[in-house]
Amino acid sequence: IIVITLGTAAAASFSQQLAVLVGISLIMTVGVYGLVGAIVKIDDAGLYLIKQGNAVLKAVGQGLLAFAPVLMKTLSVLGTAAMFLVGGGILLHGIPAIGHSVEAWFLGLGWITDLLNNLAGGVVGLVAGSIAAAVWQLICRLKK
Repeated sequence: IIVITLGTAAAASFSQQLAVLVGISLIMTVGVYGLVGAIVKIDDAGLYLIKQGNAVLKAVGQGLLAFAPVLMKTLSVLGTAAMFLVGGGILLHGIPAIGHSVEAWFLGLGWITDLLNNLAGGVVGLVAGSIAAAVWQLICRLKK
């Protein structure tokens, strides 16, 4: 997001770039950590609402408590998938010859082109992660 912001403000003066980057950084930090804080505390909010005398608040609190584990499991799976997609995309773009080759494979397929490019990044991320895990396991075994 910061890189995109800097690219958008590239024609501005240094002080304007600095102000925009600081502003976006603060907004993103507060937004992301605020959202994470709300997710982490969702069960506490549910418990608080259950302790209230109102039947509607108790029902909402019970709903939050039931929803919290589902949300956490879903976020763990989606977060892991996102890391593979982002990491693989970075690797593909970091090696231009491979990245351009992958883009060329899917060129002209319409709306599905971007989806396939992202999935290719996910596959690259999964392969790179598997190789890194295998190397780490090998290192750990050799240390013993």
